[in-house]
Amino acid sequence: MTLPIGLQLYSVRESAKKDFEGTIRRVAELGYVGVEPAGFPGTTPELAGKLFRKLGLAVPSAHSALPIGDVKNEELDVMDVIGCKRLVSGFGPDDFKTVDSIKVVCEKFEEARANAAERGIAVGYHNHWWEYETVGETGKLGVDFMLEFLSPEIFFEIDTYWVTVARQNAAETIARFGERVQLLHIKDGLGKRDEPMLAAGSGVMDFPSIVGAAKSADWLIVELDHCATDMMQAVAESIEYLASLIPIVNPNNRYTL
Repeated sequence: MTLPIGLQLYSVRESAKKDFEGTIRRVAELGYVGVEPAGFPGTTPELAGKLFRKLGLAVPSAHSALPIGDVKNEELDVMDVIGCKRLVSGFGPDDFKTVDSIKVVCEKFEEARANAAERGIAVGYHNHWWEYETVGETGKLGVDFMLEFLSPEIFFEIDTYWVTVARQNAAETIARFGERVQLLHIKDGLGKRDEPMLAAGSGVMDFPSIVGAAKSADWLIVELDHCATDMMQAVAESIEYLASLIPIVNPNNRYTL
């Protein structure tokens, strides 16, 4: 099994604020073949897109506000500028307290899906731990209702670490979601909500089983929200570890590790 490895650029946001181009060049030098933006600290979407293309970095997905309401065209224009065809978003813990609030979330995602489809862009959901908690007295997880309410065209970017923090089995979750899983977020740590994260392979995560379950995912994307060690070092250690599990391929054939 081969999968390309990308980096969620939120991981290196502090470095990017000071030197966006230098940071992205370093990410490419480490072997990452794609990036997943979440805003553009220290630059603009236009300049970021030019840099990504110059370095041969794919943009398999980007985190963004949903393209609904007054910001519909604004968000989709950014996706076009950076050459990205998958927009990923999410909601907060208060939005998963009741079945009715989850329905509202899903309705917004359906509106976003319809708007983005007009531009050839797919929309997906990125989870934290709260989607994997029981909703009231229903006995069901928030994500169970999402699978029921959302159309199949809306894909999932499963954050395997947050699933684990919620005391769910990440590999089993990936298998249950089936073909709706297009992207996986890879992070590691002690499996506790408020503890800093660690480089992939340094904590509790069972990545061999996670990668083995990723039958439909076409990218692994490293993301460290905050880290117990130097962030760039953890980013480097993460791809080094992942390269020990699977061959890393570049869809643009820039190079292969």
